[in-house]
Amino acid sequence: MGDRPAGKLPFNSLQALREEADGCTRCDLYKHATQTVFGEGGPMASAFFVGEQPGDKEDIEGRPFVGPAGRLFDAILQEVGIDREKTYVTNAVKHFKFAPRGKRRIHSKPNAGEIKACRWWLDQELTLIKPDVAVALGATAARALVGRQVPVMRLRGDVVESVEGVPVVITVHPSYLLRIPNAVDKKRERERFSEDLRKVKALMSG
Repeated sequence: MGDRPAGKLPFNSLQALREEADGCTRCDLYKHATQTVFGEGGPMASAFFVGEQPGDKEDIEGRPFVGPAGRLFDAILQEVGIDREKTYVTNAVKHFKFAPRGKRRIHSKPNAGEIKACRWWLDQELTLIKPDVAVALGATAARALVGRQVPVMRLRGDVVESVEGVPVVITVHPSYLLRIPNAVDKKRERERFSEDLRKVKALMSG
């Protein structure tokens, strides 16, 4: 499971790919995570959103973007008029990486090796879906899609090209908005994120 050579596409459906990913051992993160958290969305999705990794709630439920950041993301999608049915959401790394703190599990940033190992799954998702546009939600997602480190704050709102040639809109992760303590700054950054998603909407077909 999960050790097929990169560059080959042995799957003809997202369901088959998801089932294969359930047993992924391409890096060591599977040893401590509850389960693989694979992407969700239709096979004809126009916009392909990539986050960093599952959080604690996603790890437990086995679904991406279901925590507080995911709920904020859904709300802003609705505000800017992006149909959730036309999106696919996934993560650059599909197992939760964390450091235990008592009874809590604190998010730890994936390293370059873990991103590279999981990039194989992301490649299969992109190949099957063929979206009009991909969206990098944060630095880890940008690195996975573009193949190198990307200065997110400097390129935020810009369109670059993925390894596969898909247009990629660079923006922040919704969790960034939740961490802003000042109400005025939070409102401003939410408006900027909404504007980034309007650029995504303009690149979507239909």
